[in-house]
Amino acid sequence: MNDEDPSIHIEHVDPHEGADRLSAILLAIAQAQDRERISIGDLLEALRRRALGALLFIFAVPTALPMPPGVSAVVGAPLLFLSAQLMLGIKPWLPRIITDRSLSRVDFEKVVATVAPWLARAENIMRPRLTFMAHRPVIHLVGLVALIMSIVLFLPIPLGNMLPSIAICIMSLGLLERDGVWVLIGLVTAVISLVIVWGVLWALVFGALFVVSSLMGLG
Repeated sequence: MNDEDPSIHIEHVDPHEGADRLSAILLAIAQAQDRERISIGDLLEALRRRALGALLFIFAVPTALPMPPGVSAVVGAPLLFLSAQLMLGIKPWLPRIITDRSLSRVDFEKVVATVAPWLARAENIMRPRLTFMAHRPVIHLVGLVALIMSIVLFLPIPLGNMLPSIAICIMSLGLLERDGVWVLIGLVTAVISLVIVWGVLWALVFGALFVVSSLMGLG
C-alpha cells in the first residue's frame, strides 16, 4: 500500500459541502419513499465512496441506541467484517448473506432521525487535527480496537452494547474527517468500555459463584 492508503479509502470531505455530509446522505436514504425496506447492500453501495469510516458509523449507531427489536441483529454482523477489514487495510466487502439482510425504511428513518442532528453538530466542529492519527499504522490499530468492541457487542453482557458502540462511532467519525482528537477520544472510550464490561462480567461471575456456594452450603 502506498502512503495514501487507497485500499482503506477513508475519504475526507470538505465540511462545508453540506450535501456531501454523511448526515445529509443518511437523511436522503431514510426519506426516500420508493422502497419499503433498506438492505445492508443498499447502505454499502450508497456509502461506498465514504468507505469504512461511514460504514462503521452507520452500523454501530443502532447498537448504541434503544431501537426496535431486530435492528441490532441486522446491523451487528457487518461490524465484525468491516472492523477486521479496517485492521487488515482492505477494501470494504460483505458476504451476500449479510448484504441481503434488511430492515424497514421506517425503522431506519427512526435511527437516522435520532442520530442526524447530533451527527450534524459533530460534523460542524470536526476538522483535520493530529492527522497522523488517521493514517497508518494508527488506522490498523483503530481497526483492531473496533474489532474487539464488535466482539464485545455480541456477548450477552448487561451494559455491554452502548459504550463499545459509542467508541466505534467516535473513532469512525474521527477517521472520516481526519480528526485525530476524535480518534483519541474514541480509543479512550474503548478502554473505558472494556474496563466497565470486565467489571460487570466479573460481578456476574462472582455473584453466580456466591449463589452456588450458598446453595451448596444450605444443602
